Formats: sequence, structure tokens, C-alpha cells
Amino acid sequence: MTTTVRITWDAASARRAERQFLARPAGSGTTVAEVVGAMAGAHAQVLSAAEVSVGVRTTGLTRADVRTALWDDRSLIKTYGPRGTVHLLPARELPLWSAALTAVPAGPSPFPPDVRLTEEQAGQVVTAIGEALDGRCLTLDELTEEIVARTGPWAGDRVMPAFQDLWPRWRQVMHRAGWAGTLCFGPNRGRKTTYTRPPRAESVADALGTFVRRYLHAYGPATPQHFAKWLAAPPGWTTTLFGELAAAGRIEEVDFEGTPAWVAAGDTDFPDGPARGVRLLPYFDAYVIAGQPRERLFPGEAYRRALAGGQAGNYPVLLVDGVAAGVWHQRRQGRRATVTVEPLGRLTARQERELGEQAERVGEVLEATAELVVGAVTVGPHA
Repeated sequence: MTTTVRITWDAASARRAERQFLARPAGSGTTVAEVVGAMAGAHAQVLSAAEVSVGVRTTGLTRADVRTALWDDRSLIKTYGPRGTVHLLPARELPLWSAALTAVPAGPSPFPPDVRLTEEQAGQVVTAIGEALDGRCLTLDELTEEIVARTGPWAGDRVMPAFQDLWPRWRQVMHRAGWAGTLCFGPNRGRKTTYTRPPRAESVADALGTFVRRYLHAYGPATPQHFAKWLAAPPGWTTTLFGELAAAGRIEEVDFEGTPAWVAAGDTDFPDGPARGVRLLPYFDAYVIAGQPRERLFPGEAYRRALAGGQAGNYPVLLVDGVAAGVWHQRRQGRRATVTVEPLGRLTARQERELGEQAERVGEVLEATAELVVGAVTVGPHA
């Protein structure tokens, strides 16, 4: 008779912290792309936050190193990742991401019938984007002209509500072009964002199975529902997928605080003790976005203070011993950065010292001198 492995929250959070370089920062031999890969992507809607996410997981990298990896070495790609949001991904992993993300069933369109694209039109737009960007960097306006010329006027109709404006119809599938590997971000042209086409990717066998195992390596134990939330995938589909992978022996079930959950097959070694240490994690850090169950990661008052209506990532988080224990904000003026931290409980002398070191590290990543202020954070959540 097989005995189910039992995993506690403390053990799970300690292993997640270890595998994402939050228990011990990565040393000088670890590349930016390797750090991003360990996180399963760095959310980059706010690029400066992604730079901090990567930097605080290392001992010496700064935002300049992240930008070098992105625009010069091209070991990173800025494109659309989980949930259709902008992420930094390792360039060498783009084939896996593209194969896995394009295999996820599309959910219902949030737009009314007179705004949305048909599946045929969406396919035409994705193809047109790839043709237009092949070997070129285009601004949004330039890309819109190219898409309309290749498809029809309907693609350019300004009918898509967004940020008190109306965008061209084609933009509702922009993230799908990123998933398909026909679009990624290029270097800015002055103040304007540009887009280009990444190198064409080879097909990847067993992409979904590998993708789930990679996710579980970083964030397991996890349930199909946790995976669905992280990916914005249909829960029924993820449940079926996990069942197929379990039947094939690719993943195995464990008991996670009394709830059935999953890890990659054979990956059942966990630390004995809980996570230790103080960390400052920026907006939309991967650890807080993917970490589940959320009520464990955001215990007590943190659930109210550090979440926005239950949504993780909208506040930068003070992490103490693996759980959210406050919020923080940084304001930069010239070469100085004021780091204001609002703990939700009393910190020990050791934790206060580590907090000071973390504030200093945030300053180093931003290439600024940091000043730590402990007090109320009056800035609201990020939209």
C-alpha cells in the first residue's frame, strides 16, 4: 500500500523560497535568464518592478544587467505570458512557453459581439502580425497600418474600450500573437514602444507535460485550480490535464495541509524547517502571484492590507519567513530612493537588520542610494 507524502505549509514555502533564490540569493555564476527561469517568468507590465524582482534574488545584479540581457544579449524576451500579461521570459525557453500557452483553450471573450473578433479573424491578425514584424521593429501605429493592409479595415476599427480610450479591434488578440511567437517587444524608439518578431521556434514535444512539471517544481505542491488561476485557464481543462499527467506517471499526488495536491513525480524532498528571512518583493512578483493557498501566504491582517480585493501583486510585499507581513513603496528622486515599509507586526532585531539590508539592496538594483523609512504606506494599489 502506497503511503501519501504529507507536506506542510512551512515546508512548501521554504522550498519555494529556495528554488526562487529568495532563501539564498543567486551568486555571480547565475545568469539573469536563469533567475527568470527559476521564477517561471518575471511579470513585466511595470518593467522597473521586474528589474527589482530579478535583482533582489541575486547578490550583485542591477537593472542595467536586466536591460543588457533583454536588449543586447537577447537572453531574455519581453512578451506575453501567463494570463495574457507582459512577462520577461528566458529566450531559450520561448519554444516551450509558446507551445504550452497556445495549447490552452481560449476562454469566453470579455467584449460584446460587435467588438470581438471571430476565430477566423483572430487567426488572420496573428498571421498578419508575424508577417509585418518579420525583421522589423514597428510602433503600434505602424503595426496597425500593416495589419489593416493585410486583413481589412475591420481590424483597425477603434471599438475596444481600454483606459478611457478606444483601441483598434485587432489589439484584443495581441497577447495571442505573443503566445504564438509572432510578436514580442522591441527596444523603445524614443518614448514609443516597438514590437518585433522573435526568432522562429522549433516545435516542442510534450510541451504541456513539461510546462506543468516546471510550474510544480517552482510552486508545488499545487492543485489543478491553483495552476488554472496562475495561467488563467479553464479549471475543468486543468483538472483533466492533471489527471492525464498523473495517469502517465509524470506527476504524483501528495497531502498538502490536508488537501490533495500535486508535485512532479519523484520531487518529494522538502526542507525540514520553515522559510526564514526578510525580503522586499515588488509589484506583481512571481512568488506572491503564483503562491497558493493565498490565505496561507497572506495570513491574518495581510490578507486585507496586502491584497487588492483578493488580487495579489497590486501591492509590493514585505515577506517575513515566507509569508506576507506588510507592504512597502519606493520613490526615486535622482540618485536617491526612499523605501517606505509598513510592517503589520513587530519585527525582531534580526529582522530589522535584514530589512535595512533589503532596502539597501533595492537601492543597488535601482542604481540609487536607498533611505529606509518604517511607517505607513499611503500609496494605493497598482491598477
